[in-house]
Amino acid sequence: MEWLQNLSLGFSVAVSPLNLLYCLAGAALGTLVGVLPGIGPVTAIAMLLPLTFKMPAVGALIMLSGIYYGAHHAGSTTAIMLNMPGEPSSVVICLDGHPMARGGRAGAALCISAFGSFFAGCVSVLIIATLSPLLAQASLAFGPAEYAAMIVMALVTASVLSSNSLATTMGMTVIGLLLGCVGTDVTTGEMRFTFGFNQVADGVNFVAVAVGLFAFGEIIINLGAPERRVMPSARIASLLPTRADLGASWRPVLRGTALGAAFGILPGTGPLLSSFAAYALERRLARDPSRFGQGAIEGVAGPESANNAAALTHFIPMLTLGIPAGAAMALMLGALQIQGISPGPQVIESHPDLFWGVVASMWIGNLMLLVLNLPMVGLWIRLLMIPYRLLYPAILVFCCIGVYSVSNSAFDVVLAGIFGVVGVVFRKLDCSPAPLVLALVLAPMLEENFRRAMLISRGDPTVFVTHPVSLAILVLTVLLAAFFLRRQAADAPLASGSDHSKPAT
Repeated sequence: MEWLQNLSLGFSVAVSPLNLLYCLAGAALGTLVGVLPGIGPVTAIAMLLPLTFKMPAVGALIMLSGIYYGAHHAGSTTAIMLNMPGEPSSVVICLDGHPMARGGRAGAALCISAFGSFFAGCVSVLIIATLSPLLAQASLAFGPAEYAAMIVMALVTASVLSSNSLATTMGMTVIGLLLGCVGTDVTTGEMRFTFGFNQVADGVNFVAVAVGLFAFGEIIINLGAPERRVMPSARIASLLPTRADLGASWRPVLRGTALGAAFGILPGTGPLLSSFAAYALERRLARDPSRFGQGAIEGVAGPESANNAAALTHFIPMLTLGIPAGAAMALMLGALQIQGISPGPQVIESHPDLFWGVVASMWIGNLMLLVLNLPMVGLWIRLLMIPYRLLYPAILVFCCIGVYSVSNSAFDVVLAGIFGVVGVVFRKLDCSPAPLVLALVLAPMLEENFRRAMLISRGDPTVFVTHPVSLAILVLTVLLAAFFLRRQAADAPLASGSDHSKPAT
């Protein structure tokens, strides 16, 4: 079969010594940021983004991908051992994972979590290899109106599915779109919204914005918080689960993998929504729902599988359509664009080594994560003992050097500092910066396709509803928004968890 030949090409690229090193570095860094609360994959990718511009495009995306899915893979470690999720998507693991650890079954919870993530990752790689070429071929029929509708769908669903209020997320999206309009108009060549600063003639540097909002903002917030040490409340007696654990886990792993893969393909959804949906599904299907929150192994297996499956299938819309499904995907999309590669329907044909190399590296990376997470769990827990005051100076200096090296501009470093302060204000106002970054990356694409569609239709705005595909996408956007807004209130009590197993923050 053709996809087997493509995977063979991908493995020939991924197993080269340099790309294996990039994959190991990404998996290790992803595990590190997944274990350390407060950093997260988006912050880590924003910090390392400038470094990748001097790297080969394949190696850069392999490393950034490893950071992304590695963080989602490892976030459950501290959720189980310390009741402190390393990632927001691991919050639901605290509900049953930590009670299992307190009951002397930490090893079983960690093992089921790791193998569930590994299985979900392997299945997701096959889904990417199978569906991506088909989606790329179908998207060749897309015109400007269809692409504009897809971008609107990504922005709306990302706003609706955020944990923050709809008003704040939509406001952040609008700010991102406005920032994306700064620079030279590609049609008329006129400068707009630059306020006399020629440094933004080519647009606002999204690397400076991302580093400022996520890295600098995170540092300032953490410096203002009291420093505390968290000691494990449970010891690991054995990593081997019992037959009863395996028998109770394999069905939730299958259901979580399927659910996470389906959610990951949709723009705007993601691991957080998938993990909570998988938990709700397992609780509804359980013969005794009262076990959940007391240490039910199904409450670990299903959400963790859904989490990793969604993290990997997020790459399908980004690579095949050029539409990122979240903030981390937006940063990767920006990294490829700066290197002269435009993700979209043609990327599989024009850059097969990049696409299939990254897909194959995901399987290798998941195998590396299995080795990194289980035998070395004690090491990752000890890293939490490092005082943050010893980490932030190195992070700050590294970020400044990285931002400056993108275009050798001190203005970008100042811009990152300004957005760092803005990021702190946003956090104080409970406004997530992720929709802003997503909109900033998508704004030029949205403007280009919108204006092109209007030119083709001679200024007739009904072009977006007279084209069947564009109309179907817009109708699906409205239906998804209505459905998730309706479910948001029902999912809120579940997200908060039970009182006795409330995750530490």
